[in-house]
Amino acid sequence: MLNWIDTRSDAELAAAARDLFAAAFPDALEPAGVWAAPGRVNLIGEHIDYAGGASIPFALEQNTAVAVAPRTDGLLRIASEYDGAVAHASIPLADVRPGHPSDWSGYVVGTIWAATVANALTCSGLDIAIVSDVPVGSGLSSSAALECSTAVAAYELCHGRAPDDAARAQLAQACIRAENEVVGASTGGLDQNASLFGQRGKALFLDFSTGAVERVPFNIDAQDMVLLIADTNAPHTLSDGQYASRRGIIDAVQSAAGSTIREIPDAEAFAATVDPADAELYRRRVRHVVEETNRTLAAATALTSSDPAEFRRLMRESHISLRDLYEVTTPELDSAFTAAGEIGARMTGGGFGGAVIALIPRSDVESTAQAIYDAAASRSFPEPTFLVACPGDGARRLA
Repeated sequence: MLNWIDTRSDAELAAAARDLFAAAFPDALEPAGVWAAPGRVNLIGEHIDYAGGASIPFALEQNTAVAVAPRTDGLLRIASEYDGAVAHASIPLADVRPGHPSDWSGYVVGTIWAATVANALTCSGLDIAIVSDVPVGSGLSSSAALECSTAVAAYELCHGRAPDDAARAQLAQACIRAENEVVGASTGGLDQNASLFGQRGKALFLDFSTGAVERVPFNIDAQDMVLLIADTNAPHTLSDGQYASRRGIIDAVQSAAGSTIREIPDAEAFAATVDPADAELYRRRVRHVVEETNRTLAAATALTSSDPAEFRRLMRESHISLRDLYEVTTPELDSAFTAAGEIGARMTGGGFGGAVIALIPRSDVESTAQAIYDAAASRSFPEPTFLVACPGDGARRLA
């Protein structure tokens, strides 16, 4: 039997956050509000956000919600509901710094710390209750949803208004800094921008060479197509060094060139000179970045010209590059990719576990999901879970 991911309505999620707040903080004031931010799915443009590339994600309809009340003593208290249990954390804002705390709570308090350091907001302490429908470890950016929901809540409590696009750009940088410096998980900003700038019915074209964010229609309904997400449920983490090792090579090449990969003439040949002992490895990694950037630009053209066949072809090429050149797929991801028919399918997220997406005709949803499920069962992989994804709204106040 196929397992489909359940998603609560905004009202249900807000009520759950308020209920958790009441149970976790019986001594606190009523929450001042409930804010939410979505996970994201990246259609194409993987592992190039930190190399001046471009990506096309959209915000999911699955959200993380935070019920928040202000404090006056500088303390940040957190209660987070996950997998039937509630985790607690408490830390003075003054104690937050790079590398501390480096556990899950760092995504929350690190965001507030980074936003205050950047003068995006001031904060005298918060009580925060967290509930979420974004699958954890699936490559759908549960960490960004956590950061961005916290960021918009803290911003509005400070300024008395929702952040505009300029403020959202500033908050995105704070979220990135929290993840990179406090938690120690490398990220290039794709996830945070998608979560903050998402809009219902729209994908985002993110150009990391200019910082431009463009909302573009994602009208697959008109072609009677859907985006199926298959979470492989394989173990997944980006803070174990594998992601950082890939990024380390790209950062080394960019540092040696004094520019982004996108700006280096014949970047692949240049990469081989940066570390001659590992020249072939450096070539492969940079070749992925160059070709994936070009694929994403071509995919943007296919999207605006309503050419799903071309878009699906480019998705397949993206997965193959991530498998063969960047080496971030897993047997579970490759199994799902093959079972989905390859054309229109690819892994999404940082890799090393997580999810595969498939842009397919609506009539093929059940059969494609069943094929992915059966392929996993035949190799004794974890049972995948499924979701039909639609573009949802970015970070916002729910109640």
